[in-house]
Amino acid sequence: MNTLMGTNPLLDFSGLPRFAEFKPEFVTPAIDQLLADARAAVARAEAADTPAEWDAFVAPLDDANEKLGRAWGQVSHLHSVMDSPELREVYNANLQKITVYYAELGQNEALFAKFKALKASPGYAALSAPRKKIVENELRDFRLGGAELPADKKARFMQVQEELAQLSAKFEENLLDATNDFALYVDDAARLAGVPGDVLAMMKAAAEADDKAGFKLTLHMPSYLPVMQYADNRDLREQVYRAYVTRASEFGKPELDNTPLIGGILRLRREAAQLLGFRSYAEVSLAAKMADTPAEVLKFLEELGVRARPYAEKDYAELKAFARDELGLADVQAWDTTYVSEKLSVARYSFSDQEVKQYFPEPRVLAGLFKLIETLYGLHVREDSAPVWHPDVKFYTLTDHGGQRVGQFYLDLYARASKRGGAWMDDVITRRKTADGIQTPVAYLNCNFSGPVGNKPALFTHDEVITLFHETGHGLHHLLTQIEELGVSGINGVEWDAVELPSQFMENFCWEWDVLKHMTAHVDTGEPLPRALFDKMLAAKNFQSGLQTLRQIEFASFDMHLHDDFDPNGNRTAQDLIDDIRRQVAVIVPPAYNRFPNNFSHIFAGGYAAGYYSYKWAEVLSADAYALFEDEAEGYGGVLNPEVGHRFWSEILAQGGARPALESFKAFRGREPTIDALLRHNGMA
Repeated sequence: MNTLMGTNPLLDFSGLPRFAEFKPEFVTPAIDQLLADARAAVARAEAADTPAEWDAFVAPLDDANEKLGRAWGQVSHLHSVMDSPELREVYNANLQKITVYYAELGQNEALFAKFKALKASPGYAALSAPRKKIVENELRDFRLGGAELPADKKARFMQVQEELAQLSAKFEENLLDATNDFALYVDDAARLAGVPGDVLAMMKAAAEADDKAGFKLTLHMPSYLPVMQYADNRDLREQVYRAYVTRASEFGKPELDNTPLIGGILRLRREAAQLLGFRSYAEVSLAAKMADTPAEVLKFLEELGVRARPYAEKDYAELKAFARDELGLADVQAWDTTYVSEKLSVARYSFSDQEVKQYFPEPRVLAGLFKLIETLYGLHVREDSAPVWHPDVKFYTLTDHGGQRVGQFYLDLYARASKRGGAWMDDVITRRKTADGIQTPVAYLNCNFSGPVGNKPALFTHDEVITLFHETGHGLHHLLTQIEELGVSGINGVEWDAVELPSQFMENFCWEWDVLKHMTAHVDTGEPLPRALFDKMLAAKNFQSGLQTLRQIEFASFDMHLHDDFDPNGNRTAQDLIDDIRRQVAVIVPPAYNRFPNNFSHIFAGGYAAGYYSYKWAEVLSADAYALFEDEAEGYGGVLNPEVGHRFWSEILAQGGARPALESFKAFRGREPTIDALLRHNGMA
């Protein structure tokens, strides 16, 4: 073993990742070593003299794959949050090797046979329920991984998986590069009239960092959104809007155009599905989800669309009337809707996001979030120390009332150029039982908010607070599992269309006075959020919910049709399809140059292919689950009922993927889910 291997932090699994020591040159030797170890474990597991028993072949495989997953998890995490040319190069070089390994694993006939033998053995009956579920999942995944294919088809299937992984990574990189490629320097402050002061300060600092005068506008959310929402200059809004919706398309640098990648990804997915004997990629995607068929999903979206449409039409009519009568805008365009909506919201509810934001400084928000976790689940959250990848990152430990460690998490809240957009949770370490006892879980929580400016703490909009609660919900799903088997612990093995249940569930608390009053303090005066302002926020909560629901249905229908009945080898493009769907579904149709598919990384790079509907599907579950807290609130004196909280923990969060999500839901709720609570929560009952 050379000295590099001896000191390689990626090969240390004794505790938390050693981010402070990470260097891109560690990646290749570590991944090569771990892949060799994993392949050796596979060879031992598939050997004829290895018995088809859990301890003989499943446990050793878990150990090897977990190490590989943990090391690669650190690399892909850093690729997402601290991207650099050096890291990107080793990430892509190793992504191919990782993809090949998992594709080979998914097609390994000897392992498939061993799992079938375990299922058929007398020992199977004695396995715990979580272990049985893992065996069932493995058998299903081997079929989906091509293990039953003849040799020639198997080789092609492998090739397709490799190409897909590369195209998806390239899609995400093109989008990040195209986003970073845009900068608009504005010298004349008058052009930025309407944009809030704290945003202007950030833009000024960004220009100074580039040795430029004036203000720097970018397409990152903390810059883009305030321009669309507040800038009075209509031409400026149009210029920034056009740049945003044409990212990674034929309107920019040819080498960053995602159009050919979209075609390539769709053709490869269709081919992979057909190799496996499925009609479409959508059928492959749904094989491991709660929903059974594409038709069932499309029917669900259509029913929801029918209920939402009258509300969306009313929303749009109000928007246009207000723009015409109050702002003198006769023709509302796509770059006007966010701006007009903000003005209408202020006029109707007499408050703005900007006003509310002053009451949500980061320290108070975190304290309120942690108090909620303490109240519902009896757990304590305290700041802790660990090596981190950036000075802004914080680290926390979660303990029970006896002081026992339950889990830990990293919090990376602010946007930066080296970080991909959006907000997400990822696992660092998963709970499982090892020879040394229980391994406590660790999570990453990532957001893209504006950081502190000067000596003031970061201030969050209420939407950002909701985002933080959402990601924390995913985090708690991972951290509060009671399952000790890797394959179904935490979020592992949870059906994709149920995985958003705990995250969306947490969002509801952001609308509860009993929660918000503890987590607000005006940044200058320290005064809590006034009740009158909260009441206005509540009144505004379902502002344009019809339009927002239809927008989600538009994206979800596009995704499902794209992967079900759209022919990627035909002469129609993905852009043609979304244009068609907009004509049927949308109330607000964007301009012809809008290239939404080119930056829809959820489905082309993020695992949501033929699964984007799951946001709405899971919202039905989460709204219905939360309704139990509302039902019990009267007798208890509020929704913060620890008894219902512990039931939610034990029946949903604790179970991980150890049983079907519908069973967990019914165990918590006592019945099948219904759509009523979702419509009521969205003001569409």
